[in-house]
Amino acid sequence: MRRRLDRTAVRATTAVAATAALALTLAACGSGGGGDTKDNTSGGGKGGSTAPTVQLPKLSGQKLQVTAVWTGPERENFVKVLDEFEKRTGATVDFVPSGDDMAGFIGSKIAGGGPPDIAMLQQVGVLGEFAEKGWLKPLGATAKEQLAKNYTKGWQDLGAHKGTAYGVYFKASNKSLVWYNTQAFDNAGAHEPKTWPEFVKAAEIIAESGVEPVSVGGADGWTLTDWFENIYLSQAGPKKYDQLAQHKIKWTDASVKEALTTLGQLFGRKDLLAGGNSGALQTDFPTSVTQTFSGDTPKAAMVSSADFAAANISQTKAKVGTDAKVFPFPAVGAGSPVVTGGDVAVALKDNKASQALLTFLASTDAAKIWAQAGGFISPNKKLDPAAYANDVMREIAKALVAAGDDFRFDMSDQAPASFGGKPGQGEWKDLQDFLKNPKDIAGTQAQLEKDAAKSFGH
Repeated sequence: MRRRLDRTAVRATTAVAATAALALTLAACGSGGGGDTKDNTSGGGKGGSTAPTVQLPKLSGQKLQVTAVWTGPERENFVKVLDEFEKRTGATVDFVPSGDDMAGFIGSKIAGGGPPDIAMLQQVGVLGEFAEKGWLKPLGATAKEQLAKNYTKGWQDLGAHKGTAYGVYFKASNKSLVWYNTQAFDNAGAHEPKTWPEFVKAAEIIAESGVEPVSVGGADGWTLTDWFENIYLSQAGPKKYDQLAQHKIKWTDASVKEALTTLGQLFGRKDLLAGGNSGALQTDFPTSVTQTFSGDTPKAAMVSSADFAAANISQTKAKVGTDAKVFPFPAVGAGSPVVTGGDVAVALKDNKASQALLTFLASTDAAKIWAQAGGFISPNKKLDPAAYANDVMREIAKALVAAGDDFRFDMSDQAPASFGGKPGQGEWKDLQDFLKNPKDIAGTQAQLEKDAAKSFGH
């Protein structure tokens, strides 16, 4: 069963989009060396105080298993959070990567009688499905106390199902960004585009300079849903976005055709894609970012990606704020879109250790650790912005918090997992097929509608 979202949690306004775009533009122009700036100011104190803002129980001898999709630098930074939890409680935490198919991974563990204690889910729809199956354990009193203190109602509602609080949104993401290699732009004489036509024109100018313009991680289908969602929200508007997200209009709707036609202006130009269409289909997300910023001659000039791409950029020699900058996803319609995603921690086992970890993840203490490490923004409104690793991430985080409950959550993440969250099927597969053959708009629409109708039970 799909997750029905509280309308308050997903409102979007032009004013919020403009505010976020302004903040992001200012961040993109950050001072030199911004990528290296660290500030140890605690969310719960000043002057680098490490005094805990939340008290945790002693859990010596207890073991926890936590699963998430994160790999590479994201996994390393999350493990730092888990290490601090171990230090404070005496518990032992084992991190197990789930792979991209979180729903399938958890399902197999449930069937085998050995689910992890905590899972970091990326899809709101999956949270709803798990709650309906009785797999999730409600948040305890201490976790709910932290949640009420540190999160707006919108984020609290996203972690609930039918009035019961199950999840803590530990990590959020702004998915309406384009990261670019400043040297590639300067060499080509290109400038930050504000509209879609300007974006395509900038890509053409860069191509003429001898650098392939746009890196697309098409091997990971979710990156393609982000491309579509940003275009659709800006072009079709919030009302249509909500209707399509809930399958109240069909994927054969004229608004979907218009969005795919617009996306085809990029995907239909192999000269604008790093490696062409076939290369894009073989490029995974981490590579799509690192190849944009690696070496003296990068393989691409820009990549559309969420704020967490900063963690991948950190694996190169490029410095965020100088070598790597960011601009808001270009406006296709009246304004730039603001699409948000997030990872929600839920308990699959009801024990003292699980509830303690959920409480910790809802605190400013936990958020501060990853914020300082980089490649992370938190929906925790009480986290001191000074905790963020650089000015770029700081401004992105401020824009997210300033938006309050005025945002649109990732469309594919709202869908049932079989349509919006599984490799090799549903929306991921259908948009990969579109990237392979961008001229077949009608065929893509028909397949999307067929898969959506099956998953939504229509």
